[in-house]
This record gives sequence, C-alpha cells and structure tokens, in this order.
Amino acid sequence: MTEPGNAPGNVQRQGRALLEARPLLVERAVSRHAEGSARLRLGHTEVQATVSIDHKVPPHMRGRKEGWLMAEYSMLPRSTQDRLPRERNLQNGRRHEIQRLLGRSFRSALDLRPFRNQTLIIDCDVLEADGGTRVACILAGYAALHDLSERLKAAGTLRSSPIVHPIGAVSVGLVGNELRLDLDYLEDASASADLNVVATADGRLLEAQGGAEGAPIDPETYIALLRAGLAGAAFLLSEVQRQIG
Repeated sequence: MTEPGNAPGNVQRQGRALLEARPLLVERAVSRHAEGSARLRLGHTEVQATVSIDHKVPPHMRGRKEGWLMAEYSMLPRSTQDRLPRERNLQNGRRHEIQRLLGRSFRSALDLRPFRNQTLIIDCDVLEADGGTRVACILAGYAALHDLSERLKAAGTLRSSPIVHPIGAVSVGLVGNELRLDLDYLEDASASADLNVVATADGRLLEAQGGAEGAPIDPETYIALLRAGLAGAAFLLSEVQRQIG
C-alpha cells in the first residue's frame, strides 16, 4: 500500500498533498467519569468519545455468551458555522445512519464475550465540524475503547484486551477529477463522488459507505477511491496508536 502523503505525483492543496490526511491529535482518558474516553482532532474537526458500561443487554441478547455494543452520535449546536438546533427528534435519519455505521464498526473490532450481560455504550459528540465527523468518531471511539481496555486490565477486571481488530477510518473523494484523501467540508460539499472507508490495520475492509454524488463513476474510479481509503485508514489508525501508546 502507498502511504498517504508519499504517493508519486501528489500536488499540494492548502499545504497538503492530495493523498495526505490532515494533522491528527488524540488524547485518551479525558473524562473523569466515563469508563473509557478520548478526544480527537482531525484538521479542524474535533470530537469526543466516551464509553459507558450498562449492566444489562437488550432483549435480543439475553442468554447469549457475549455482550452488546451500541453507539450514539450528536453534533453540538455550535460545532458548525451556523448554530444547529439541538437534536430533540430521535428519528433524525442522518444521525441514525451514522450511529448504525459506528455500531457496526466497533462491534467488528471487539470480542464482546468478556462483557456478557453488559452493554457498551459509545457516545460520540462532535465539538467542531469541518468534514469527516463520522471518520473522526470511529478513530476517537477506537481510542476510547483502548482506554477502557487499559483501565479494566489495570483494575484486574480484564486479563487481555478485547480489541481483536484495531480499526481506522478515512474519507476519500473525487473533487474536480482529483482523487483526494480526508476531505474537509468544502471539499466534501463539491465532491462528485466520495466514500467513508473503515478498515483494519492490515488493510481488510469493514465498510465502504458512499458513492457517486452526481453522474455515475466507472468501476475503476471506485476501486481507486477504495484503495486510497484503505491506505488512508491504516495510516490514520497508526497515528492514533502511536499517540495513545
């Protein structure tokens, strides 16, 4: 795989190459109360993820050998340039779509057998949005799960980490016939095609969400987007792992 930022022929856009991700900063153990937590900044997008343990499971998981995991997503009112109303409507379609993506991604990463009869709840809150919020939430959620694991191991509750597949994520898109990694808001708004790619550290795909925004694209372009996304997701995951230890 080509490492983002080092591909031949890259040209600069606002200080970074086409296949270069924005600067990433992550800190774990940012909440005194949550069982696991992390705050992450990707460019100007900033999110906080917390993990809570609920000592019950939904009805469809009763009697199973493993626990359950669910994710919730929200954007603070001034996470965007214009104030967003607080999301009081629980039927918000975009929010539910993102929550399903987050839940599937985190469940794929974990062995939930150590959490039998328990539910892990990952709350992802967008503090500031400039594109790639769901990607940033996956990266922050992974860091928060790592924090949970380290805390439980230190307390003697877990013998080993339940994270079996470290996961990364990135957005990738086609902007003016240029393939670009890690889109900010303006790039995302003008992209003719875009994907959110979730993948493991060794380049295996968990999910690719997205497609053409206007005219159809050919399969070769889609595959190029996917390959760039796989490389970018692995790179951002390595950055998260390096910073959280």
